[in-house]
Amino acid sequence: MWFACIRAYHLQRIAFVLLVYVAWIHLIPFSLAKDLLGRVFAPSIPFSDLANYCQSSQPINASEFHERQRRLARTLHYLNASAYITEPGASAQYFGNISTTSWKLSERPLLLIITPVLVNDSQVEAKVSILTPRFEATRAKMLPIPHDGVEYIEWSEENNPYEIAASAFSAEGKVYLDDTVRLFIFNGFQKAIPDAIVAPTPPEIKELRQRKSDAEIELLKCANEATLLAIRAVHKKMTIGMKESEARRMMSMALKVAGLDDGGCLTLFGENAALPHGSGSDRVLGQSDFALFDCGGSLHGYVSDVTRTVALPKTKVPSEHRAIWGDVLFAQTVASRVAVAGAIAQDVDASARSFLDLTGRGAYFTHRLGHGIGLEVHEEPYLRGGSLDIIKTGHTFSNEPGIYIEGKVGVRLEDCFYIDGNGQSIFLTENVGGQALSPWNP
Repeated sequence: MWFACIRAYHLQRIAFVLLVYVAWIHLIPFSLAKDLLGRVFAPSIPFSDLANYCQSSQPINASEFHERQRRLARTLHYLNASAYITEPGASAQYFGNISTTSWKLSERPLLLIITPVLVNDSQVEAKVSILTPRFEATRAKMLPIPHDGVEYIEWSEENNPYEIAASAFSAEGKVYLDDTVRLFIFNGFQKAIPDAIVAPTPPEIKELRQRKSDAEIELLKCANEATLLAIRAVHKKMTIGMKESEARRMMSMALKVAGLDDGGCLTLFGENAALPHGSGSDRVLGQSDFALFDCGGSLHGYVSDVTRTVALPKTKVPSEHRAIWGDVLFAQTVASRVAVAGAIAQDVDASARSFLDLTGRGAYFTHRLGHGIGLEVHEEPYLRGGSLDIIKTGHTFSNEPGIYIEGKVGVRLEDCFYIDGNGQSIFLTENVGGQALSPWNP
């Protein structure tokens, strides 16, 4: 496999040199020479049919970031709160385009602070501030924050950063810290501004990120479509006798070719799939085995999560295992029908679980039905027993029932979905066929 990758890389370099040579010597247009050589070399590039599947997708634009900041400011004003504070991560990425990729967390806090400002006694706008270590200020000012007039608040090593940060807002009333903020930062603000109520993010603010915009859903669609297409492409190249690690490397390559970042795949053969997160072994695919792929990648920060349990054309799957596969698919379908705007999260989980109980295999469905998905693979709200969260338009979830009989077989099928403007659940993979049709047709 690795030899094929290296060979493809060198062939691409050779092709480029030949491209320039052919265009120059024969005085033909560069584009025509490129087309001719492309036909010769394209078949040698692994998964070339997936190339740049999401190339037309665009990152979230500045105007949407500005609207997010305004909505947050208006929500803070409605809640009589003076500030919202978070550090690099998914929430800072959502409101300020600051991820842990652009700024790694350390013991020295860099914080995004958004405060409501009343304009003309009626309109609420967002003031955006960054608390930064003084010696890191130049680097902090290079962060691509989509806001005009960001205020940078610098703190020196001898200062208390939380007291310095409080200069950006009224240190009275309520100050909300994102749930992901580390405990020492939370405690630091409680001590620095004792007259304020320092509290975790309330539901009204959490919902801003949970309910996705049209632009976000389009990114999630393309990421999930590309992931499913990559699984199908690898499925066609699999062979009896290959190792889990070989299939995993193939999946990583396919996801990369498709244009996804940070692509990866949990790959489990046979009874290894009975442990939902794997056993750590490198099993060989046998004649009667299912192969489970749980894969994802990132597109402009938005992630995918797709699982398929597949069989090869020559695989002789036991009839009991085929029946389990069919039951899991039906449970997924039942849950998708129940997941509509206004439904309670625990009821969606219960719908899949109740069907599997009827088959006598419900006890082997050992984890929740699903999780929210967006800038994080797992985010609130969750489709699980005990959750009273109400499903709303714009919510996005995974739908992933499974049966896990240790020592024998594991089957999981997963497609993520969103709640559209009509309140219905639509699979993010619908444009490329949606749910699996059979173990041989994922």
